[in-house]
Amino acid sequence: MRIKLDENLSRHLKTTLAASGHDVLTVADEGLLAQPDHVVAAAAAAEGRVLFTLDLGLADLRRYPPGTHPGIVLFRPSSLGPLEVNRFVAEFVRSQDLEALTGCLAVVEVDRLRIRRP
Repeated sequence: MRIKLDENLSRHLKTTLAASGHDVLTVADEGLLAQPDHVVAAAAAAEGRVLFTLDLGLADLRRYPPGTHPGIVLFRPSSLGPLEVNRFVAEFVRSQDLEALTGCLAVVEVDRLRIRRP
């Protein structure tokens, strides 16, 4: 899976996800730090990458309706500490078929996964 990590996720996740066989870029890799959501989302879409984020603005169905992008996965861990977030994301990636999220908006919470499909 081709993944882009937004700036709110640790750059250390890149190594973890790449070790699982994913093609991962961060917004920092592309010089997109501090860019507005729509710029980051457009870059991910142009590259065919599913965007992993903690940013609620990227989960706005009116701005980013399912089917208009390669996929957006919003993570909602119980803690925003970097180690907990990294563990939460890595666990999700190990336990899910990410290909099934293509074109979808997924919200990953501690006790549930909500998916809006195209």
